[in-house]
Amino acid sequence: MEVRHATAPDQIPGSTTDWLRSRFLVEDLFAPGEVRLVYSHEDRIVVGGALGRAALPNPDALRAGHFLERRELGAVNVGDGPGTVTVDGTPYELGPKECLYVGRGSREVAFDGAFYLVSTAAHADHPTALSTLADAEPVRLGGPEGSNDRTIYKHVHAKGVQSCQLVLGVTVLEPGSMWNTMPCHTHERRTEVYFYFGLPAGQRVIHLMGRPDETRNLVVADRQAVVSPPWSVHCGFGTQAYSFVWAMGGENQAYDDMEPVAIGELR
Repeated sequence: MEVRHATAPDQIPGSTTDWLRSRFLVEDLFAPGEVRLVYSHEDRIVVGGALGRAALPNPDALRAGHFLERRELGAVNVGDGPGTVTVDGTPYELGPKECLYVGRGSREVAFDGAFYLVSTAAHADHPTALSTLADAEPVRLGGPEGSNDRTIYKHVHAKGVQSCQLVLGVTVLEPGSMWNTMPCHTHERRTEVYFYFGLPAGQRVIHLMGRPDETRNLVVADRQAVVSPPWSVHCGFGTQAYSFVWAMGGENQAYDDMEPVAIGELR
């Protein structure tokens, strides 16, 4: 498991592209038969990828008896077909873009398929629960006039699957729409991670990050993630339509706890 330390906004001016990518972009999450993990000290979020048949490991850096001893986990099927997550001997089948929440205390977690993983520290027990696309009560937002016609599926949140601090959902853009999260925002009390998938080969998302008055960009490919600290905006424009998993961890689970940034204020 790779470990990354937290960052501050005064580190951004003068930073090179390579430095920004090494701190905020997670590129190589998927390898057949493996679970790859990155631990960020930004709210102690762990992101990962599981491909094929693989089991959730227990990295030494966690100093735990098992991975979920003090943590909770969200697993999203980012493949084109069904996949299975088995938790302590109980299998759960997930369709594309569906999510399994795995509660604190679960010991053995195995995957069969392509799954994106997000884990936050947990100080309360919540039961393992499957959230299908129907369960997520899809919300349609935006429109073609803003190139942001999209459907939001909220899987783990205050009015959906219960968790300690993890909040997670999937946004799907319609063909011809490329913008996400615009107008953008920051939220000082939570870290957010965007994981882009469903992006055709050779296409990219230009992800904006940094303080609103001094933005930078990351060029992101399919099945790559961006860790967004609380002080940073997080939004992007794709060269084609795509989907992304948004996941947050921090002080609260209030979906609307954010500081909006008007488009005209961006620099």
